[in-house]
Amino acid sequence: MKKIVIGEDIVKAYNEGSEKHTVLKQVSVEIKEKEFVAVMGPSGSGKSTLMFALSGMDSIDSGKVIFEDRDLSTLKDNELSEIRRTKMGFIFQQPTMLKNLNLLDNILLPSMRDHNKKVTEYSEKARVLMKKTGIAELEKRDITQVSGGQLQRAGICRALMNDPEIIFGDEPTGALNSKSAQEIMDILAEINADGTAILLVTHDAKIAAQTERIIFMSDGKVISELKLSKYNGKEIEARINRITEKMREIGI
Repeated sequence: MKKIVIGEDIVKAYNEGSEKHTVLKQVSVEIKEKEFVAVMGPSGSGKSTLMFALSGMDSIDSGKVIFEDRDLSTLKDNELSEIRRTKMGFIFQQPTMLKNLNLLDNILLPSMRDHNKKVTEYSEKARVLMKKTGIAELEKRDITQVSGGQLQRAGICRALMNDPEIIFGDEPTGALNSKSAQEIMDILAEINADGTAILLVTHDAKIAAQTERIIFMSDGKVISELKLSKYNGKEIEARINRITEKMREIGI
């Protein structure tokens, strides 16, 4: 399969007062088309920083991030923004929505920067996505009138508006109850089955067990990986056990 994102010897550091804290220490990873990948590790291991680096949302100090054969470090800000908007989708633990807009308009807003399509076309697509994710009847609701799970479904719709090659998720189920979290994972599995690659940062073994490859991080480094078969909705406990055994083996 074609490689969508390649990270080569990524180094990222932050200044903390008079000291420099290196968060990523020569990290190298690859994400292929149609893959469903999780990144796991203790708090402070560099999981989210790696996701932000691979998506071009944060700069790196050294190394390379190649997205579809383009070195992100060589691109101008407007070029990076265009790639993120048209080729990538993002789902965060707490979706950022505007309180003065209803759910449909919040889904539409980021895509309206593209003036080559009509508003009606975008609206039709958004409604199709809302129907697919089970929130079609909520399009006129304010964001304060829906549940956290419904808000996260709207975030997924927004991430899919421009048919991205890959979706990056930073703890997308972290703020949800177990039922809503599983509903979100079922939606993401469908999206992946349709051909979109997904990279999830998670601390939850049950969430990671529903992906097909897990990257384990500790102290700013990739220390191991675990490959799983495509999840078919069965034997979740056995998959969780494999993950927990692996985590004990590598000491995280």
